[in-house]
Parts: sequence; C-alpha cells; structure tokens
Amino acid sequence: MAAVRRWSEGMASDNVKGLVLALSSSLFIGASFIVKKKGLKKAGASGIRAGSGGYSYLFEPLWWVGMIAMVVGEIANFAAYAFAPAILVTPLGALSIIISAALAHIILREKLHTFGILGCVLCVVGSTAIVLHAPPERQIESVTEVWDLATEPGFLFYALLVLTAVFILIFHFVPQYGQSHIMVYIGVCSLVGSISVMSVKALGIALKLTFSGMNQLVYPQTWAFTLVVVTCVVTQMNY
Repeated sequence: MAAVRRWSEGMASDNVKGLVLALSSSLFIGASFIVKKKGLKKAGASGIRAGSGGYSYLFEPLWWVGMIAMVVGEIANFAAYAFAPAILVTPLGALSIIISAALAHIILREKLHTFGILGCVLCVVGSTAIVLHAPPERQIESVTEVWDLATEPGFLFYALLVLTAVFILIFHFVPQYGQSHIMVYIGVCSLVGSISVMSVKALGIALKLTFSGMNQLVYPQTWAFTLVVVTCVVTQMNY
C-alpha cells in the first residue's frame, strides 16, 4: 500500500493523461480483436477464409468496425507515449489480452481454461509490479536527445540483434513453419515491437514539443523516427 500511495502522490498530470489514454487503448484494442474475429468468421462462411488466402473479409462491415476500433486504440496508445513514460504505458498493453480473453469467453463462447486464467492473472500482477516501481521519466527538451540515446553503442547492438533475429524468422522460419507454429509470427511482432516502442515514444515527444511551440519537424531525426515507426507498424500488421 505504501508503494501505491507514493506512486499516486507522485503522479504528474501528464502521467494521469497517459494512464487514461493507455487504459482506453487497451479497451479498444482488446474489443477490436473480438469484433474482427466475428467479421472473419462471417466472411469465411460465404467466401474463402483469410487463413486460406481469401480476402472476402475486406467486404465485411463488421471486420471494418473492428479495424476502426483497433486504429482508435492505437492512436490512444500513441498519444499515451507522448504524455507518460514508456515503462508506464507499455505494461498496460497487457490489459488488452485480458479484455480479449474475457470477451472471447462471453461473446465467442471460447472456453477460458485454467492456464488461460492463470495467464491473465500473471499479466495483471506483472503489469502492476512494473507500473508501481517505474522510475521517474527524464525531461526531454528536444528529439535530438532521444536520437543521442538511441545511437549509443548498447542500444545499437541490441537493435542489430533484434533485426538479425527478425530477418532469420521472416526468411527462414516463416515460410516453413509460419502456418503451423503461431510463435513464429508472435516472435516477429514482439521483436519488431521492442523497436517500435522506442520510435513511437520519440515521435510522440517530437509532436508534443512541436504543439507546445518548439518545432521538432525541422530535425531530420524526427523523420527518421517516423520512418522507423511506419516500417515497424506495417511489419507488425502484416504478421
């Protein structure tokens, strides 16, 4: 309780905004998976299933409702990174898993077994522990500061390892095991996501500073982060 009290007392107004946006994002994204699943099932009943290479779901309004809900959630998530530390926003994304699991159990009649319930509990415990013990965020005055941090040898080495692993998964494991082992796709999305979090945070800071009167769009670093974000998002959506 002491940790909760210290955390709540130290919450700045920006952190509160980020927290609300992150929670809203989890709600929209979690619900979007269920709506899209219903759209896919409805489209598959009258055409070629998406898993078999069909695109009939593109003509299904229910699928588009789910996609719009996901876009709204991602926009809220993006905005949350501009206000709150990444270590506060990112763990809250796990709540979308719990929302999806609960709605799948209620709406799709998909049985939530013991291990599924245990997984949801672990998500809550892990997210809560990280959020309560998150260190304070340093003040950033320019996007170039983020660029300096992103180009330090330690992070560059990590990024190189991630890219190497992603390319190995995409060009070696996806063609052979992608259709039978879902962890291949999850691995690609998770690894790319670790890079996109940093880029989204940097771009969010750049836009926040720009709207406050300090134009960051004149810096090439802002556009470099934008390119990384777009590349990561497209890759994650594809897999």
